[in-house]
Amino acid sequence: MIEKIRNILKAGECINVEFKECKRELPKNVYETVCAFLNRIGGELLLGVKDNCTVTGIDKDVIGRIKADFVTSINNPNKISPTVYLTIDEVEIDGKSILYIYIPESSQVHRCNGKIYDRNEDSDINITDNTSLVSTMYIRKQTGFTENTVYPYVTMAEFRQDLISYARKIATVARQDHPWADMSDEELIKSSDMYRKDWQTGKEGFTLAAILLLAKDDVILSAVPHHRTDAVLRKIDTDRYDDRDLVRTNLIESYKRLVAFSEKHLPDPFYLEGDQRISIRSMVMREVIANSLIHREYMNHFPAKFIIERDRLYIENSNRPHVYGVINIQDSRPFPKNPAISAFFREIKFCEELGSGFKKVARYGKAFFGIDPVIEEKDIFKFEAKYGKDLYSLMNVDEKATEQVTEQGGQIGGQIGGQIGGQSDLSERQIEILILIKENKKISRKEISDRISINPSAIIKHLDSLKAKGYIKRIGKTRGYWEVLK
Repeated sequence: MIEKIRNILKAGECINVEFKECKRELPKNVYETVCAFLNRIGGELLLGVKDNCTVTGIDKDVIGRIKADFVTSINNPNKISPTVYLTIDEVEIDGKSILYIYIPESSQVHRCNGKIYDRNEDSDINITDNTSLVSTMYIRKQTGFTENTVYPYVTMAEFRQDLISYARKIATVARQDHPWADMSDEELIKSSDMYRKDWQTGKEGFTLAAILLLAKDDVILSAVPHHRTDAVLRKIDTDRYDDRDLVRTNLIESYKRLVAFSEKHLPDPFYLEGDQRISIRSMVMREVIANSLIHREYMNHFPAKFIIERDRLYIENSNRPHVYGVINIQDSRPFPKNPAISAFFREIKFCEELGSGFKKVARYGKAFFGIDPVIEEKDIFKFEAKYGKDLYSLMNVDEKATEQVTEQGGQIGGQIGGQIGGQSDLSERQIEILILIKENKKISRKEISDRISINPSAIIKHLDSLKAKGYIKRIGKTRGYWEVLK
């Protein structure tokens, strides 16, 4: 990171680089720059640096407050609309602290204090009253992000009510005051930035993102007939396959089925974090699978692949590259290829905040595979992980025994639908348990243990914790059923 910052300082300000002096207070025009970067091609913002590239630094006693003020403001719709999620890194250069902020290009047109800003060379330009420039910006966003393609003849009848209800349920379990709770199905879709106006034709309608996430299969395949992910296991029959799932459905159920496929055919090595055992298979594969669905270029006809072999796993899908070549996942900066789809996945807890997922893969990838995975971004995005000796040994034990051990995990992955961890005071397992209790009017401790394959003693701890936090209560005096309170 330090070497990267030095290179930025050496090159100076340009259309996607801006310096702001920031000794003890955030400059007022910093949000105009954020807005302009979002509306143009993204950029990198350094706080604590003069326009002439001199590093002045930020006083250490105010860095925490400045970071908090910045995050609060960009999440305030009265300041930046629509709001955005950005990461801030503190970096020390020559003994002085500065803040580095990466701002990705957005698929939406953003406003700062009600005004639209664009980037020109190293300046932020207010174009609010220039109808021609504003229209051009909307058209550029429309064509640059194909998830925004408008389908004016798609109506609410083409969407699956059960999928919308499922998304609403997960979002409200994870966050009780979630705005989706009181919205109609149509309002939920529109609030997720999946209903737009086509500024070239003047027509309005639901977008490709809405269709891919929530529409009926025949509608999806009419809009993108080439849409599919071919999940294949090749361990014994390497010329054809040992198992296969051709996934041609909405992205929510695609995620569930691919997760279930990975849980069915990949072992889960024993791994302790502190004194707790965690599933590193789950940590890695859920993020990798979500990433392959979120950042895919769906207008490209390249068939997506998810291949598990005896000595490696690889995933390929079409891509609109932001950079070319092998990505260092330790230092990579997130770039949202399909921001609306990405945001929807985050709301239903299928993925982390932008950039956090890659960090999880970087953290647990080597522990799971035994070797660091390789990520290559070109017109075809490829994730490849060769197995270290430990995982290779687990992958190639007796096939029948492996199938018996992993079959139940695969079924559970499909039933639960992507494990929805996320609420600040609940673990992933606890949210699983909450959903089971909520969906089954009477379910016992043993039934919960059987359904999600957790040993009874661990179930007792989870249930006691949920009861102490006020999420559930016990009913009945004999078998001891449970019900959800909130």
